[in-house]
Amino acid sequence: MIPAHDEEALIGPTVSRLTAALEGAGRDYEVIVVDDGSRDATARIVEELAARDPRVRCLRSPYPNGFGFAVRAGLDVFEGDVVAIVMGDGSDDPADLLRYLDVLEGGEADCAFGSRFRPGGSVHGYPRLKLVANRVVNLGIMGLFGHRYDDTTNAFKAYRREVIERVKPLVSNHFNLTVELPLKAIVRGHSYAVIPIGWTSRSAGRSKLGLQEMGSRYLYIVLMVFFEHILSRGDYRRAGYRDPRPGLRGTLHRRRSGRGRGG
Repeated sequence: MIPAHDEEALIGPTVSRLTAALEGAGRDYEVIVVDDGSRDATARIVEELAARDPRVRCLRSPYPNGFGFAVRAGLDVFEGDVVAIVMGDGSDDPADLLRYLDVLEGGEADCAFGSRFRPGGSVHGYPRLKLVANRVVNLGIMGLFGHRYDDTTNAFKAYRREVIERVKPLVSNHFNLTVELPLKAIVRGHSYAVIPIGWTSRSAGRSKLGLQEMGSRYLYIVLMVFFEHILSRGDYRRAGYRDPRPGLRGTLHRRRSGRGRGG
């Protein structure tokens, strides 16, 4: 699932690379592009791709503009057992998505989280000021929640359907949804694997995420989930959940998986 706002220069190549990777791996899939009120040709380009490939779908978001609203619109309609959130600017590597699907469909974890900053990960063209802000925010989240995942704010993640159902209702309207989804999944007892991934800055257009997004909206969501964590006494946790032994959470154990459908 790809939320997209004014991405006419990049959405075509992004979708084409994604479908080529999924097709080449023999995956059953549907790519849902959620048009977040674009004022350019984004929707038209996706509709043309959909006319040639029935596994591509253009969904006009029924909500007000906002990254979080667009993701929520896609999560309302996806049909597979697994859903991945992929950025429309081409920054995410489709090969990493295939690794996510291997983990989830192989039953190794409920969630697949990428890290650009672990050994094996890479970042290309990240603006230095945003990079500094990213590391400060993510290290703060790690300290607050006591987990070892160092890239919570990255949107590119994948979840099993039951995780999405258990973290609803979602309340973030903007980029703060990128922290609401994984933090709720962790706090509510879902297992996750952390996979080193690559990230490359967009080759055209402008990023929709300004530094102001790292302010009060992010803080509100982080504190909301943290208070659930410490005050709810586990009321929202998955039945039968037990804290993992030290060193296991976040470790990826690879094994070959079968086919499955991702959104």
